[in-house]
Amino acid sequence: MPLTNTMSICVSNRNRGLLPFRTDAVYSESMNDSPLRIIVLVRGDVDRLLLAGEELVDFLRSQPGVQVVAYVDSETISLDEIEADLVLVLGGDGSILRACHQLGRNQRPVLGVNLGRLGFLADLTPDEFREMFPQLVQREFRVVEHLMFECTLYHADGSVERYLGLNEAIISAASSLQMIEARLSINGESVTAYSCDGLIISTPVGSTGHSLSAGGPMLRQNLQAFVITPICPHTLTNRPLVDGSDGLYSLKLADTSNDALLVIDGQHRCELHVGDTVEIRRAPVTFKLAKLPSRSYYTTLQRKLGWSGQPLYPSRK
Repeated sequence: MPLTNTMSICVSNRNRGLLPFRTDAVYSESMNDSPLRIIVLVRGDVDRLLLAGEELVDFLRSQPGVQVVAYVDSETISLDEIEADLVLVLGGDGSILRACHQLGRNQRPVLGVNLGRLGFLADLTPDEFREMFPQLVQREFRVVEHLMFECTLYHADGSVERYLGLNEAIISAASSLQMIEARLSINGESVTAYSCDGLIISTPVGSTGHSLSAGGPMLRQNLQAFVITPICPHTLTNRPLVDGSDGLYSLKLADTSNDALLVIDGQHRCELHVGDTVEIRRAPVTFKLAKLPSRSYYTTLQRKLGWSGQPLYPSRK
């Protein structure tokens, strides 16, 4: 006998009087007939996004084969304990980064609906999402797993901080108009020293962000590699370095360096002093990005970054 499940969760730090969920999804004994369980995640401090979130939840409620198990509009809420098949994120790439951090070590497939500006990871418009929604319900999407990193900061006083990241770890000067001096080691072997405005240690997903702006290469998102890109190096010989993700990357400020800041995905900021050590390695979990048919990495490069390979010359008659 099929069982109707009416459970749903609304998690919010704001008193907006949201309507309670009515879940009409029906479970059956067949796994193929089970509803697609969705978490809807939206920033709670932007009214435009909250309105879009409420409209989307109303749309999802009206669709068969779907169960909205949670609506979350707070980035401080952990999503570890909520069981779901898909996390639907409304916003831009920053919203997806926040979702990745909220999921922690229990990553679930993420699909982004772009309500921001660029939308490199969140590459569906609201209209495209509704148009392709039947394919989503039929689970006609693939999940691409992307490298995440674990960053450990060992302070000189013996304290330790650990973070998960998706895009990049950035070490930059704590004050403007100053440089840092840092030494890079990989698997205990000294590689090089940097005198620069900052250093970016990026995953392939993050390679089209800050690292690309600093002159780093574009890495296909499913590669298992890190790229180290110096920001304005004070030398003619330092260039971006690409190496495998199976290594242990250690960075330490030189004794003569100014203090620095360690920034993880733009979400976490830590002070970095002489004597501290930053270690970066592959995380034990991966970021899972849901991709619908007709969406590919190079198509997104062309659509979002205008990467056409050559100028768009006017046609000749």
